[in-house]
Amino acid sequence: MAFVVRHSLLLIILGSLVISTAMGLRHGFGLFMEPLSSELGWGRGIFAFALALQNLVWGLSQPFTGALADRFGAARIIVVGGLLYALGLLFMSLSTSVLGMTVSAGLLIGLGLSGTTFSVILGAVGRAVAPEKRSMAMGIVSAAGSFGQFAMLPGTLGLLEWLGWAAALMAMAAIATIIIPLGAMLRDKPSAKTASDLSLKDALNEAAGQKGFWLLCLGFFVCGFQVVFIAVHLPGYLFDKGLAVQVGTTVLALVGLFNIVGTYTAGWMGGIWSKPKLLTWLYLIRGVVITAFVYLPLSPVSAYLFGIVMGLLWLSTVPLTNGIVASVFGVRHLSMLGGIVFLFHQLGSFMGVWLGGYFYDLTGNYNTVWQIAIVLSVMAAALHWFISEKPLERSQSTTVTS
Repeated sequence: MAFVVRHSLLLIILGSLVISTAMGLRHGFGLFMEPLSSELGWGRGIFAFALALQNLVWGLSQPFTGALADRFGAARIIVVGGLLYALGLLFMSLSTSVLGMTVSAGLLIGLGLSGTTFSVILGAVGRAVAPEKRSMAMGIVSAAGSFGQFAMLPGTLGLLEWLGWAAALMAMAAIATIIIPLGAMLRDKPSAKTASDLSLKDALNEAAGQKGFWLLCLGFFVCGFQVVFIAVHLPGYLFDKGLAVQVGTTVLALVGLFNIVGTYTAGWMGGIWSKPKLLTWLYLIRGVVITAFVYLPLSPVSAYLFGIVMGLLWLSTVPLTNGIVASVFGVRHLSMLGGIVFLFHQLGSFMGVWLGGYFYDLTGNYNTVWQIAIVLSVMAAALHWFISEKPLERSQSTTVTS
């Protein structure tokens, strides 16, 4: 028993370090948009498209990396993902063409992220801990990604100002190689297969037949749209409004800092109260916060307050959403099913970051995309209200929805 507890604790620590590094590096990409686009003579839409493609590739590959992790364990997937991540950053630093930036920042880093972030690692954690502690454990690991964002953003800005964008990306590539040995040490074991377990095909068919599963996917689309649009375009938005570059960096760092609290709290609350109802309130509050930020007078203080409150809501959706998948379908195919839900998150991310750049180049502002984000909050809140987290009874025809 003590060995099992130590193993679970070590897995949580290693998974937290991997996700902290991967997410910390990723959240600094928005700082590169203005200097990189200006030096290479691009509009913001080009770099925004590369990052949009990154999120799309990340999402499209996630169900497959999740399925491989379910079958062979997460360690091998994390090692390969860390290698691709480091290579993507290195080639990104050398790219001066649209194609080079698209392949490096879009394809390679997108594949790397699919093997080093939420679905793969949370699947491993979900299999390793007891059901009553699962939501809390997922909250801890998800919060680690926020700590990486908080801790690494100031360093990323420092590298950018000291070395310039190309050399800063090379330094980030070196940091990304840390993921490889951490992943190799993460010795998780896939769930032991029993006679009652569904095959991969049957698990897919089962999930596809549940209305609640698709409502969860659509809700996570909204999360991706909002958080990636903000992460990539907020520094530019604040700069355009006359605020210093350091304000945007500080806001994103505050998002990361307070998301540590928000994500951990969401994981804890998800073990006590209804996770779908918590998600409903979370999205409603997001809509109110975004509305206030956009339509009230803007200042450094209001920007910092936005970062604090938005941080409390930022990745709080992750442990709750993955917790619902685990509660309803079990943990045997958790990484794969969580990967499908996450695919919709990344489709939303693609739309958020790309539309941000598209409408900015078209109109010179982000007003339309902010309005879309507000409307989507209301829609997501409504969708989650009709989801149930009751475990699926496979011996009879039941549904995930109430």
